This record gives sequence, C-alpha cells and structure tokens, in this order.
Amino acid sequence: MPEEKKDFTVKDRRFFSQDNIDNDKEDKKDDEPLKKETKAAEPSIEKQAKDARTCLPEINFPTFIMSLNASALMNLGLFENPATGEKEVNLDLAKQTIDILSMLEEKTRGNLTKDEEGMLRSILYDLRIIYVKEKK
Repeated sequence: MPEEKKDFTVKDRRFFSQDNIDNDKEDKKDDEPLKKETKAAEPSIEKQAKDARTCLPEINFPTFIMSLNASALMNLGLFENPATGEKEVNLDLAKQTIDILSMLEEKTRGNLTKDEEGMLRSILYDLRIIYVKEKK
C-alpha cells in the first residue's frame, strides 16, 4: 500500500490555559503566511482570549449562584435592568429563579462546602422574604 502524502496539517488553536497560549505562539511561527492573509479581518485570538479572562469572574458554584441571585433581585425590582436602564418587577420570573435555586439546594445537598451551603441558604431566605413582601 503506498504511503499517503499530507498536504496540510491540522492544529487545535483553542485556548484552555496560559500554557496553551504560550505553546501556540511557538506554533504560529510556522504559519506566518496564513497570519498575513487574515490579520486585518479581526483582532488576534490571543487578545480576545486575554480580554475574556480579565473581564469575567471565575466560573464556579458560588459565581453561578450569585448570577441567579442577581437575576432574581433584578426581577424583584431591586436593580435596574441593564437592557432598559429601568427597575422592572416581574414576579413570575423572580419566582422561577427562586425555584431554580431551591432545586439546586435540594439536588446538591451533601455535596457542597459549608460556605457554599450557607451562602445558598442565606440567598434563598433573603429572596423568599423579598418575594413575599413584593407579592402583597
């Protein structure tokens, strides 16, 4: 069977850590002609990856819970809606978010740290109190 000749190589350019970015810089030295063709199209992938890492918080359970909390508080009318710039009350969406947090509390029982468990319990308590006051 004759040996196949490769006309091209495939390189994975996704970024998963700083090490990948550093390794990718070395690989890009081989791709200079390709880089010149696409340079004007959009900002470098490295810059986009760095910008995304610097403006977003680390993804973990507490930040996820805090995100849902902020959503519920906005729907309860305590924060301005970033899209409209106005405070809006939507009790149905607030209740749905509170129910999601309650479901997460139930499904993660026994798998959270004491801090995570306390934070979730406290957030749920506060949201439920605010919801009942708004419902009246």
